[in-house]
Amino acid sequence: MVAKKPRIVIIGAGMAGLTAANRLYTCTASKDLFELCVVEGGERIGGRINTSEFGGDRIEMGATWIHGIGGSPVHKIAQEINSLESDQPWECMDGFLNDPKTIAEGGFELNPSIVEPVSTLFNNLMGFAQGNVIEDVDLVTKASKIRSTTDGDKQLSVGCFLREGLDAYWGFEKKPEEIRGYGKWTKKLLQESIFSMQENTQRTYTAAGDLYTLDFNAESEYRMFPGEEITIAKGYISVIESLASVLPPGLIQLGRKVVKIEWQPQSTEMVNGHSTSPVKLHFSDGSNIVADHVIVTVSLGVLKASIGRDSGMFNPPLPSLKVQVISRLGYGVVNKMFVQLAQRNDDTEGPDPNKFPFLQMAFHRPDFELRHKEIPWWMRRTASLCPIYKDSSVLLSWFAGKEALELESLSDEEILSGVSRTISCFLPQPTHKHKQVNLDSDGDQVCNGHANGSDEVRFTKVLKSQWGNDPLFLGSYSYVAVGSSGDDVDKLAEPLPEIDDTCESALPLQILFAGEATHRTHYSTTHGAYFSGLREANRLLQHYHCVGV
Repeated sequence: MVAKKPRIVIIGAGMAGLTAANRLYTCTASKDLFELCVVEGGERIGGRINTSEFGGDRIEMGATWIHGIGGSPVHKIAQEINSLESDQPWECMDGFLNDPKTIAEGGFELNPSIVEPVSTLFNNLMGFAQGNVIEDVDLVTKASKIRSTTDGDKQLSVGCFLREGLDAYWGFEKKPEEIRGYGKWTKKLLQESIFSMQENTQRTYTAAGDLYTLDFNAESEYRMFPGEEITIAKGYISVIESLASVLPPGLIQLGRKVVKIEWQPQSTEMVNGHSTSPVKLHFSDGSNIVADHVIVTVSLGVLKASIGRDSGMFNPPLPSLKVQVISRLGYGVVNKMFVQLAQRNDDTEGPDPNKFPFLQMAFHRPDFELRHKEIPWWMRRTASLCPIYKDSSVLLSWFAGKEALELESLSDEEILSGVSRTISCFLPQPTHKHKQVNLDSDGDQVCNGHANGSDEVRFTKVLKSQWGNDPLFLGSYSYVAVGSSGDDVDKLAEPLPEIDDTCESALPLQILFAGEATHRTHYSTTHGAYFSGLREANRLLQHYHCVGV
């Protein structure tokens, strides 16, 4: 009688799922040990990695950066497959961090002497929160005092810490001198807007739509790899394709959306002295698969939806402890918006589409009565608009939280109009040569003159990501929210059923969990997803005593 091979089904063909499949399939000792299958609900592999094209350039709709090249497995794979160079222009962001032009609402370019102290303050405060060594002794003293006043308070948020740091900065700063040439802006208003600009950038880094929901105590556990942060010239998808390339045809099944996972938390049925497969997957087309082990790599957003009252994805429902950690952990929406700048007519002056700056935008406070009403609300919490490489006419902006969700609901025409009206309030408007420029009583240029749209900075097309409303993801990536902790991340990663002395008959490792949200120190990253897939594959290999694991 031929022994039955254990069947392992991996749900999701993203970074975590394909890393696990790659490891299980290529392990020499296990090639003939397992019956392996990857089921993917969508029609492509990659998950939250989705390389695309726009305006002839290669772009990323999802994961974009290798966050530090020192020790990154993603960087190692990209090097091995020669994906770090390309003849096709790509979203390389060369100059993304170099020589930005910071402009305040109304078209006032800010002197670096105003921008740099506030930006340095913000970066040092975030560095302190992340456990980095800060050379500014006074700042460390102030930051430590802020933290010490909340000793025992587990609810301290990054947002609260940052704002208290800004207040302390104002308290220790000498009386701000008056500034001229910035219209109705005062120095304090400019400082607050620059600080808000940095906060909005941080929102896109963390996926926390509001930094007041981001847990301060967990922030220091997050780890970055050392070295440069870069993008992948041939696209992030090349790394995914490399992982999948070793798998035989048919092992990855696309268009297979799981709607129910039946498992056996305490006991399993015995047939002829042998246990039946303890997990049964039901698909949207009515078909099903039985398996000995299932690695679930769906997003935290999908897991949050799965514990809803009307979901029924897990049968029986997940244990209460697992439900609690899924509920507590944070998961947010971050979207990217690409626009292409229109070519200028020969008789106009204004932004050259081949020389658009890395534009940082300092907006007025929402309650400031003189803010420009033509700027839509969803643009006011994006921090920048910049070319995807030097002299590119394709520009990129990032959105988080409710603004990111609003972006998904807008038509292309609404987005193009809103971006155009916004940028016209920051950059010199394309105007016919010798046309008179309108000034206010202080001699400052007025953001107007585009009632008919003829004088706006114009864009020809737009492409946006839509992770929030995609049912396969329901968001972008995870964070440790106020009220949760790194311990919750570890608990999310624990397999089911929970084996103890009271359930000796339960079959172990029925449901395993992988994905970026299950890695305590590298959550929200592709390399975190990679490590988690490797972890769960190795867990199964160790379970079957495979040699060389």
